[in-house]
Parts: sequence; C-alpha cells; structure tokens
Amino acid sequence: GGKIISVDPRYTRTSAVSDIYAPLRSGTDIAFLGGMIKYALENNLIHKEYVINYTNASFIVADGYDFKDGLFSGYDQAKRTYDKTKWALAAGPDGKPVTDPTLENPRTVFQLLKKHYSRYDLDTVSSVTGTPKEDLLKVYKTFCETSKVGKAGTILYAMGTTQHTVGSQNVRAYAIIQMLLGNIGLPGGGINAMRGESNVQGSTDFGLLWDNLTGYLAIPKASVPEHATLDGYLKKETPPSGYWSNRPKFVVSLLKSWYAQNATAENEFGYQYLPKPGAKNYSHIFLFKAMYNKELDGAFLWGTNPVVGGPNAGKEKEALGNLKWLVAVDLWETETAAFWKKEAGSDPSKINTEVFLLPASASFEKEGSISNSSRWMQYRWKAIDSKGEARPDLDIIHELALKLKKLYAGDMSAQAAPFLALDWNFGNGPECDIDLVAKEINGYDVATGKLIPGFGALKADGTTSSGNWIYSGFYPEEGKNKSKNRDNKDTGGHNYLNWSFAWPLNRRVLYNRAAADPSGNPWSKEKAIIWWDAIQNKWVGNDVPDFNATLAPTAPGGTGAIMMNKDGVGLLYAPTMNEGPFPEHYEPFESPVPNAFSSVELNPAVVIHEGDFNKKGSKGTYPIIATTYRVSEHWQSGSMTRNQEWLSEIAGYMFVEISEELAKEKGIKNKDKITVSSARGEITAYAMVTKRYKPFKVRGKVVHQVGMPWHFGYKGYVTGDTANRLTPHIGDANTQIPEYKAFLCDVRRAD
Repeated sequence: GGKIISVDPRYTRTSAVSDIYAPLRSGTDIAFLGGMIKYALENNLIHKEYVINYTNASFIVADGYDFKDGLFSGYDQAKRTYDKTKWALAAGPDGKPVTDPTLENPRTVFQLLKKHYSRYDLDTVSSVTGTPKEDLLKVYKTFCETSKVGKAGTILYAMGTTQHTVGSQNVRAYAIIQMLLGNIGLPGGGINAMRGESNVQGSTDFGLLWDNLTGYLAIPKASVPEHATLDGYLKKETPPSGYWSNRPKFVVSLLKSWYAQNATAENEFGYQYLPKPGAKNYSHIFLFKAMYNKELDGAFLWGTNPVVGGPNAGKEKEALGNLKWLVAVDLWETETAAFWKKEAGSDPSKINTEVFLLPASASFEKEGSISNSSRWMQYRWKAIDSKGEARPDLDIIHELALKLKKLYAGDMSAQAAPFLALDWNFGNGPECDIDLVAKEINGYDVATGKLIPGFGALKADGTTSSGNWIYSGFYPEEGKNKSKNRDNKDTGGHNYLNWSFAWPLNRRVLYNRAAADPSGNPWSKEKAIIWWDAIQNKWVGNDVPDFNATLAPTAPGGTGAIMMNKDGVGLLYAPTMNEGPFPEHYEPFESPVPNAFSSVELNPAVVIHEGDFNKKGSKGTYPIIATTYRVSEHWQSGSMTRNQEWLSEIAGYMFVEISEELAKEKGIKNKDKITVSSARGEITAYAMVTKRYKPFKVRGKVVHQVGMPWHFGYKGYVTGDTANRLTPHIGDANTQIPEYKAFLCDVRRAD
C-alpha cells in the first residue's frame, strides 16, 4: 500500500511501476529538495515534537554565521576554502549549546533554515530542475504526508545522488527533509544507499576510504599539528560527549590489533608507525594526477578497472604509462591491465610500465563475509574451487605480507620499522586462516586471549585489541561467528535478528530511540520498535536499543536519539561540511545555464584541476547534458559480464539514449551509429531513440539530455567505447567522488 515516487532524468523501469514520476535535470537535486524543505516548513508539514527534541533546530547559531549571494561567511576565494569557525553554534558558560525550544529566535537553526530555503519557490525550482510544477507539488505533497504519526517514508538513492560536485550535500538535503518529517530511526524510514557492489559497505567499514582507518576513525595527518602525538590526536578528534567520546578506546584497541606486543604505552601504542599524510589528497583523481605528473612509481589495483570506470578515462590510461610498475589483481585481464597493448590504442614500444597480472578468485570461489547497505555482515561459503592459478585476494595479501616481512628482516631503517612492527599471525603457509582474521576483527582481552562480547568492553589502556570496533561482538567467546547465522524467522518488526549480524551489536535500525517520543512511548503502535518499560526499568522491543538500554527517558541524555553526535541530536545545521552548513544549489562543473539562485556557479569549495588533465567544455560547443548509468544486463566496468559469453549476448552494444526530439533535430534514426564528444574526447555508439528522455525546459530554454552505460571497453566477448572518456576530472568538495552524472557533450551522426 505504500506510494512509490521515482525522481529521475529518465523514465526508468522503476518509474514505470511508480505512483508518481518526476523528471529531473541531472545536477539539480538540491534545488528539488530545497523546494520540498520550503514546502514542508511553510505548510506546517513537519513532525514538530520530533524536530524540537531530536534535531538541532532549537540551537542558536553564533553571530559569525551569514549567507549572501551563494556564499557563507568566512570564504577565502584564493584558497577556495571556508573558515568554519564562522559557523559555530552559540554556547553557554558550561559549553553546552544555547537553545530556544520555541524555535522563535531568528538565530535558531530552524529560523535560519527557513530563511535559507525561502528562495526555493516553486517557479524557481521548476525553472532550474526542469520538473513541471504540477509534478513537484505531487511529490512534495505525497512525501510530506509521512510526517504524520503512524506513517514513514524512506529515500533510496544511488550514484545518481552522490556522483556530483555537490554529492555530499545532496545526501545532507535528504537528511534535512527526513529529520523534518520525523523519518530517521523509524522502521520504514531512513536514508538508504543502494550500493553498486555487494560489499561496498564492508569495504568502507574496513578503511578502504583513504582518509579513514577501520571503523571510520580519522587518519592522523601531518598537516594537523595536534596529530604529531597520540595524545594530541585523541584530544583533537574526541568530542566531550556523544558516543565518539569513546574514540580513545577504539583507536588504542586498533593499534594493539595491528602491532600487538610492539604497541606499548611507552611507544604510544605504535601510533608513530601509522603513515601521516600532509596536505596531499590521496583520493582517486589526485592519485591519477600524481601518476600523470610522474610522481608515483607503482600501483596495486585490486579488482578495479579505472581505464573503464575512472573519470576522464583517456587521461587515466595515459597516466598508467608513467608508472614503473603496475600490479593488477583481477579475475581476467581487464582494460587497465592491458592498457599498454595495441588493442588499447597504445604503442607498447613507448610504454615502460611493467605490468603484473595476479589472477584472483571470484566471490563464489572463496569464503568470507560481505556487508550490505543495511550493515548486515553475512558469511559466504565457497561453492567451487578456483580455476587455474587464481587465488583468493586474502591469500594473495597474506603471502605478500609474509614475503615482505622476510625481506625486511634485519633492516634497521626507519622505513622498515612500521612493517617489522606489524603483527601478522594468520598462518605461516600460503593460505590465510580466515577464522583467525575474524577473531582479530572482533577483538579480545590481551591478558587472557578471550574474545570480547562487544565494543563496550574495549579499553584505552592497551589491555584490549580489536581490528574494527563497529564489528566487535559478532564473534564472542561463548558462541559462534554470528555472521553465519541463518535463521529466517521474523523476530518482530521485520528485523530478523537471527539472520547474519548487523553492526553495531546486531542493531537493525540506527537511531531507533527516535522511534519513541521523549517519554519513551512509541509514536504509534504500528511503528513500534523499541519502548521504555517502567516496570523492568529498561528499553524493550524488537531491536537492540541504539543507546544505553537502562537509561531512562527522564535521565540526563535520555532523549539523545542521535547518539553518535556530541549533542545527541541530528544536524539540520552541519558546520563541518566543506561548502557550508546548509546545502545550497550550485551548477555542475559544466552546465548549459547560469545559476538561478546566486552569482556563484560552481560549488565554491571544490578543487579545480587545471590544464590538460581536466579540459572544460563550454555550453556553446557542447550544449547537451550527458550522464552515465548502469544497465542490469552488465556489471560495473563490464569485466565480469563481458567475459561471459552468454551474458554478453543480452546487451552486446554500446549505446546512447537520446530523445525523439533531439534525434529529429540531429537527423538521427534509431540504431544509427553516432559520435558523442566532450572537451575530453569522443566515443562512437549506437543511437537508442527513446521516449524515456524528454527535453527539459530550463530557465526559459529547451535543454536536451542523453544517457549512456559505462560498462564497455576493449576486452571480453563484446566491446565498445567507454563512456568515461567523456567525463571530467572534478570531484565533490567533501569526498572527491567524481562528477560522472552531469557534464556537457554534443551528438552527431558518425562520420
């Protein structure tokens, strides 16, 4: 009986089964959502009691904050950065935020939020997004109905949200509307990322992001003076309240996991062994720029294919030729591993990069856990043996570590010290003991060796060890590896608590304290998930409480629903974001129209890569918006599906979807060969003339958009040009995720 709303530039298969479809020009999500925020506030369609108690709506913002013509206070134009201290919240003598629960003070977050989005009226939003006003109203009215007690709404998103120069703020805008409607912490609520891989969640949980240690602990940086010592790092990164106040326990236990007996209080538990980057950024675009500038000698690429999947892929292929060596670990020889060959358009005699291909096992040829977007850690057993010389990634890493330990033995240099200090006890043979790895992740008491029951047992004095605090508790001393649990009976609330293990502590709904009112009673019986039992003096229900289960609602902090934040509330106003505490609409790096909301065209905090590494196209030469997307018939860069003969038959050709109107304008017929060009290069593909795209009316002019899959390359049973030869080297101001979803191009019939 739920309503499905599909907001997308294309009329997709999801749109076809939705109750409401709203077209949206790529790169205008904040305008769309800003209009919804304004609509909810002006029509009193918010869950006010929730907003007052569980968000920072009542907090007073200090006088340093201001916003004028697209810029927040504290902007340094030369550095393209903000002084975030200008956005501070007002605090009392006790250091706690100053609040106005009536929300009437003009400096409350609530009133500043209202003022900020007052500019996002229907006419302006429609003219920016290209969404007809009647469709905007349908979406706004329907989704804002979920603010009523007993209702809930969720937002499902994928790369169409994140792969923008304002990707992080797109998600922030979701968070704002969901908190205003009271949809965070409720079953059926939340903001849910549709991951493109089965273990993307698990990989980020375990520190795959360059600026995180495992468990989302910030990496120490040489550019931060306080990070020179462990004590300074912990003082700098540990808030006085909220669950992150336990950070010292997590960090020291992690260091003990890595360095064991070589991590002592006297040597800061091995803190100085950790690499500490300076001002350099080690995210994808920056790494390839370093390769392009001949600043890197070599690279390991594990299951990644940037020659197809990376932005401005032509330049990324060139950059690989500047390496001395490249190790590609994958199921097949990918476009990246073969970048130096004639089939890639390269001249092998001019490329000195030595390439090593290590064949890896497919997921069903090895065992181990994966974590999905619901944080469910699920063990997978091996189905068949690997083919040929292929080996599981874990075994490859394991043997590499053992050989390096042997090579470094006896080396007294400073460079060797961190590796020699590394504790590596997962077996001495070529195969890694995965059960020992699992136990290492869970954590144990150093003195007794007993596995700990959960992260609540971790300590900051070096007496406990844990490879990832958020997973602690999945493998307790008494019991088995809980990621292997497979009881599919509903334990209540559709939570299936005995199927796999959900971090943290098997909790299925994050911030579930918000599912009950300040007194501890469920907002509605239909959405009851946890509640305060006055007889038992504890929280009970169908989930693991996301806070101290014996903390009464009337106790200090008893209404702190968003327990990871230092003040226990959700952040409608987030003064930690790089481009401002409120999401603001800026146009993509390449846009066909000027910004309607201010004179600031591009996100003022993004890093702009100049020169040949990132050519920028003009709207005069490239008037058409382009976006990339996936098709269900292929997987990621196509390495797996294009190397399967039968799967390749399902979608055998690179194509570009164009509207009937654009096709008529360009003299293009369905199945014609066409050329799509951008400032970075051009590709050839087949035209798919379709009704799924319609021209947008944007700021008084007709704007066309095309879309193309990014799965194709020059390897496998089917080949085709890769869409990412067209995309720019520009990223989000916070995460640096590339802007694949909105760039400019032109389309013509192939010569």
